[in-house]
Amino acid sequence: MGNRVAGVLLAAGEGKRLGTPKALVELGGRRLVDRVAGLLRDAGTAPVLVVTGAAPVTVPGVIGVPNPDWRAGMGASLDPGDCAAAVIALVDQPLIGADVVRRLLSAHQAGAELAVAAYHGRARNPVLLGRDHWAGVLAAADGDTGARPYLRAHPDLVTLVECGDIGRPDDVDTPQDLARIGAVLSGRPAGPWPAPRPPGCPTGG
Repeated sequence: MGNRVAGVLLAAGEGKRLGTPKALVELGGRRLVDRVAGLLRDAGTAPVLVVTGAAPVTVPGVIGVPNPDWRAGMGASLDPGDCAAAVIALVDQPLIGADVVRRLLSAHQAGAELAVAAYHGRARNPVLLGRDHWAGVLAAADGDTGARPYLRAHPDLVTLVECGDIGRPDDVDTPQDLARIGAVLSGRPAGPWPAPRPPGCPTGG
């Protein structure tokens, strides 16, 4: 893959609070997995890998990566491959937008090996991980914590990339979240939003 940056979409969970795997949830007639895989592709990541688990998912134009150990959490879904870096995105955040991923790619081109999208100063998702850090991320990952422990242990290596002006990291965790995000995508008034999460949540939801 040379210097290409892969897009890795984590879509293996069962979506307990929604009652169905999030990857299969539809917004505006389009599945979440298709929306987020599409924005990774539109941003220029290649190849795009979709990690599946709780439900079989087929997405045209991407590489499916079944994770038989998906119940072990997000950490078990991370696979370095042989790319120079990878952008890790979550299937339940359709409002991040391709421009957010492009900013992470630009930060990588400028020398960042660990780049985290931030929204009004709060570190969230997606994150870009340089290949040299994959082993450390995998060693530190525990269940749904993903890359968070590794990033917290190496704050001097992390580049925060402000994206609050071009995207939102809102999660689809409940039916209420689904309604709010659906309203945003359709241009309707979304109503009140929950209080923002505390800083430091990259790849941990």
